[in-house]
Amino acid sequence: MPAYTTADIRNVTFLGHGGSGKTTLVEHLLELAGVIQKAGSVESKNTVTDYEEEEHHHGHSLSSALVHFDHQGKHVNLIDTPGMPDFIGQAVITLPAVEAAAIVVDATKGVQTITRRMMLQTQRRKLPNFIVINKIDHAEIDLEGIIENIQNSFGAQCLPINLPANGATEVVDVFDHESGEADFSSVAEAHTAIVDQVVEVDDAIMEKYLGGEKPSHDDLHRVFEKALREAHLTPILFTSARTGAGVKQLLDFIVNLCPNPLEGNPRPFYTVDAEGNEQDFTYTPDPAKPAIAHVFKVTSDPFVGKLSCFRVHQGTIAHNSQAFQNDSKKAIRIGHIFKLQGKEHKEIDNAIAGDICAVAKLEDLHRDDTLHTDHAHDGVHLRPPALPKPMYGLGITPKSRGDETKLGSALTKLQAEDPTFHVERIAATKQTVAKGIGELHLRIILEKLKNHFGVDVETEPQKVAYKETISAKAEGHHRHKKQTGGAGQFGEVYLRVEPLENDHEVGFEFVDDTFGGSVPKQFMPAIEKGVKQVLQHGAIAGYPMNGIRVSVTDGKYHPVDSKEVAFITAGKRAFIDAVQKAKPVLMEPFVELEITAPQQYMGDLTGDIAGKRGRVQGTDMLPGDMCMISAVAPLSEVLTYATQLKSITGGAGAFTMDYSHDERTPPNVQQEVVASFKPHDEED
Repeated sequence: MPAYTTADIRNVTFLGHGGSGKTTLVEHLLELAGVIQKAGSVESKNTVTDYEEEEHHHGHSLSSALVHFDHQGKHVNLIDTPGMPDFIGQAVITLPAVEAAAIVVDATKGVQTITRRMMLQTQRRKLPNFIVINKIDHAEIDLEGIIENIQNSFGAQCLPINLPANGATEVVDVFDHESGEADFSSVAEAHTAIVDQVVEVDDAIMEKYLGGEKPSHDDLHRVFEKALREAHLTPILFTSARTGAGVKQLLDFIVNLCPNPLEGNPRPFYTVDAEGNEQDFTYTPDPAKPAIAHVFKVTSDPFVGKLSCFRVHQGTIAHNSQAFQNDSKKAIRIGHIFKLQGKEHKEIDNAIAGDICAVAKLEDLHRDDTLHTDHAHDGVHLRPPALPKPMYGLGITPKSRGDETKLGSALTKLQAEDPTFHVERIAATKQTVAKGIGELHLRIILEKLKNHFGVDVETEPQKVAYKETISAKAEGHHRHKKQTGGAGQFGEVYLRVEPLENDHEVGFEFVDDTFGGSVPKQFMPAIEKGVKQVLQHGAIAGYPMNGIRVSVTDGKYHPVDSKEVAFITAGKRAFIDAVQKAKPVLMEPFVELEITAPQQYMGDLTGDIAGKRGRVQGTDMLPGDMCMISAVAPLSEVLTYATQLKSITGGAGAFTMDYSHDERTPPNVQQEVVASFKPHDEED
């Protein structure tokens, strides 16, 4: 067993906008803890957590990275996460693994887009958080204004636990101290404000406090932890990762005031009963109980292969032991267990409740899998955090024809590592589409394909997956007759098509409406098969069809020449004939957009959306001179919206995009799409 206990563990993830200094802060914490002799820098490309070739090239964290150290008898696990909008998924997946989140704010820029999004994510997960205002050594910054900006954005419960002093060369604690010198405000005022806030979560202590009795040190620390868990307090700390000011106080705060796994808010585990209903599941962070762990990240290591990073929530997982994966009845062997230090890994014997570790070479283990050691926990799962959906796509093909298998294997590994990178084969457009959050995201993916897997690909813009349907009722007919000597082929079909009611997502209905045996029952499946061939490949533009009811009304057959193949062809041609008369229409996908940007760009953004055939659904004013625009727009018009938004707002805007519904395309758009369709005649 490790020298530390569950109560000794502190787990913290560092979140915040790109460039706020998260990686440099982690470096200084590692230096203070004696893990490294000298803190590295992003510019020098020698930090512990930014070790990938692409991170060195771009000068930004692109993936979450784990480090650990011991300090004052406590074992600390820290996770450094990316702050670039395209890589937000790598930050979000760390939330189930920790008891607290450090939201790092750049003192020169204040609350930014990713700051808001990360704060919202932690609130949704009921994850205690605290704010670190970094870069306080920069000249001409308004730290009082930053605090006001934070409080306007996130609430009055955001209060300093320390203040800059001596020209931002150091910080002074205001929680344990009632007096001292600070660069602004006063220690006494800040002390009173934070004590007033924390005592409110305990009626007994608040009553004594209001009666003039000063709370004890132990009482204050106990209610502080409760206030943090209940989001009644969001502490603000000041640091300079460049000079080291306030970094020791940050380390002491993590060790002394952040909740340990016994104190943290429980994770949202659940089970599913026999009727399929979800029931909340309560676990106990006790190392002696049967183990329950959650895999939150998967990565590839050039030396040990696939590494699955997991958090133990209950029990102990030992090396060379057995565990069960999700609901599987077959045990898997837990071979080597590692503690990760950036790209380095150290083998350990056991992972106890509350710890964050990694297991190697379990190829079938995936992100969001649950590991457990007791069949009583077969149905236990963790509700994963909400991830942004990848909507920016590129069609990809390998440059070398012999690289198809190699590319497929590489894409599978990259999808396992990156929660917001998806690859799909779209039959409607005959494209293999790689989807990410934005242009930069996919550019990095392509770099990894080349650097890590030796695969070069060619790209093309993503094609829009339209759908075909009809808007009127119509009749169709085809007689298939083929005589080539000997037995021939004969089948005749009359059918009717009509739009299905409601929306066009309900698919397809096939009805036998014949009578008197005009078409024998054994040929109905053949007619349906012919219709489905058209449904799959389209009748007017080569896209799948849905929202159609097909009723076979009549037909003829020959006792000798009628065969299944004849009725497949007759059904197919009759259906195409009917569709052509039924006012066929193209349906295009619409997406919901939620755009956050400075208020000064609102007019430009709403005008741009209108120019894209979009509709603004609403606008909201946000604190900090920000606005949020809700809109719907055709996917075809916003395939490259990430680049366009960056151009309009100078990089200050962000957006989310999700599929909404399908709408009819305007006649001019439909005409263009249909005109570009070049069908290939198939032999019947």
